[in-house]
Amino acid sequence: MYQFNRAEYEKRMEWYTQARFGMFIHWGLYAIPARGEWVRSQERIPKEDYMRYFEEFNPVDYDPKKWARAAKNAGMKYMVLTAKHHDGFCLFDSKYTDFKSTNTKCGRDLVGEYVEAARAEGLKVGFYYSLLDWYHDDYPHYGDMNHPMRDNPAYGNENRNFDRYLEYLHNQVRELCTNYGKIDILWFDFSYGEGENAMRGETWRATELVDMVRTLQPGVIIDNRLEVSGEGFGSLWEGNPTPYHGDFASPEQIIPPDGLQDKNGNDLIWEACVTMNNNWGYCETDKFFKPSSMLIKKLVECVSKGGNLLLNVGPDAKGNIPPESLSILADIGGWMEKNSDSIYGCGKANLKKPDVGRITRKGNKLYWHIFENTVGCMPLMGLRREEVDCIRWLATGAEAPIAKSWIYDNYPDIVFADLGANPVLPDPVDTVLEITLKE
Repeated sequence: MYQFNRAEYEKRMEWYTQARFGMFIHWGLYAIPARGEWVRSQERIPKEDYMRYFEEFNPVDYDPKKWARAAKNAGMKYMVLTAKHHDGFCLFDSKYTDFKSTNTKCGRDLVGEYVEAARAEGLKVGFYYSLLDWYHDDYPHYGDMNHPMRDNPAYGNENRNFDRYLEYLHNQVRELCTNYGKIDILWFDFSYGEGENAMRGETWRATELVDMVRTLQPGVIIDNRLEVSGEGFGSLWEGNPTPYHGDFASPEQIIPPDGLQDKNGNDLIWEACVTMNNNWGYCETDKFFKPSSMLIKKLVECVSKGGNLLLNVGPDAKGNIPPESLSILADIGGWMEKNSDSIYGCGKANLKKPDVGRITRKGNKLYWHIFENTVGCMPLMGLRREEVDCIRWLATGAEAPIAKSWIYDNYPDIVFADLGANPVLPDPVDTVLEITLKE
């Protein structure tokens, strides 16, 4: 039976904390109504009405090679795809249901193609799997917090067998862990409720589930949502990990103000999952996309606080990532091409956040992310001259000399970097200085 082992844990998390940046993909039948992935729940759509989207589903433009290439070119190191979302529709060829992509007009195992495409680009492979299932007859309907029929007494739970649903859940997770080779991330979603009706932890037979997963996929990284959702941190935070502890915390649509530490003050591994606009699944009317300049800075913010960024795309019903998302990814990729050394393998600098940006660190190298210029030379607060070996522009490798003049002699305890005469930074989004400290 799996038990937490600190050394093994740190070993399997090494690549993940090096990677720092991944792509989340929410995609399924809900791309057709195009009002977000919760549309069936929010609009209380009965199963028989939702089935029209199953009959229609035929993503003729689906090409996961394009998705993987867009992720890689953006500087992402891993991908996580919704193999099954809350509506119960499976993008893989599960033998335990007919509600799957191979039974649509599409007729393909979309997960299998995604896995091949991601691996071909050298990306780590992740599966999202919903613990909820609004399609399965044995999942609670009436009175559940989230089910589309939660308010309809005609959908009572008298003849529903939750143990039978759990067998289904475990069987499908076994398929995902068996049929697609090495899996790097398993992203469960989500636990909810309190008291005797809580849908969390052993309600999912979580110890048994994780033991099976870790037997089949010994190196897999698992999120913390068998225990909690976006609102909690799990037993690793408590310092007393359960057998089904999450390997990382998963704050949703927020970057923790001060990173995340356990209750004893030790840093936790975490990943902020964030949408580009305001929906995870495709929404035709949601054009409120965060600009690429903002998302570059948010990636930097995550890393400077010791975390990862999992940035979402929601492909449309035909299988295309929205053009707005592709444009954003291309912009991020352009910045990463010159500045990725300040992201990969980096983390907290343990220096006060500068007024003009943020700091990331890798070993004896500090990366000063400058979002706006100063009047005069750039003060590198917290550093002394005798500590600094050299300062370079990360994008070009050119030297940024330590400033020496009577102006800066008034501040002998502060290092000033001379950025030259031009008050406009070379990169208006984030210009990075690489500062090598003496060892």
